[in-house]
Amino acid sequence: MNRKEYNKITKKILPNKFNLKNLFVAFISGGIVGILGEIILRLYLLIPSISMAEAVNLMMVTIIYLSSLFTALGFFDKLVSKYKAGLIVPITGFSHSTTSSAIEYRKEGLVSGIGSNIFKLSGSVILYGVVSAYTFGIIRYIFFGG
Repeated sequence: MNRKEYNKITKKILPNKFNLKNLFVAFISGGIVGILGEIILRLYLLIPSISMAEAVNLMMVTIIYLSSLFTALGFFDKLVSKYKAGLIVPITGFSHSTTSSAIEYRKEGLVSGIGSNIFKLSGSVILYGVVSAYTFGIIRYIFFGG
């Protein structure tokens, strides 16, 4: 295969660099996820014994659960292919990648399958999230005094 043939094949496979329609769809679908989160939050706040902090935590757990459930049922991938990055950028994407890895490797067993591979896709998010939080925490402590 020469360079021209290779470029011709990759041009067919690679997505366009910028697509205004995809940007709009991702913006709207991400906004819908945000609205859904707000609705869930407000529903939890209707329970008298729940504070705002607890309601926020419950809302995030609910959204994580729903995206894991939808991934396990097999239709979250279809939603992502239709609604693009608006569904995978928020916490739903993290949950989806973790659940997908668990499902993919479940046949290899609990330890060597799921345990070893569950964070295969989301591990970098965890790693760099923790490192970034630690780094910015130190910077904040140094410059703003704790």
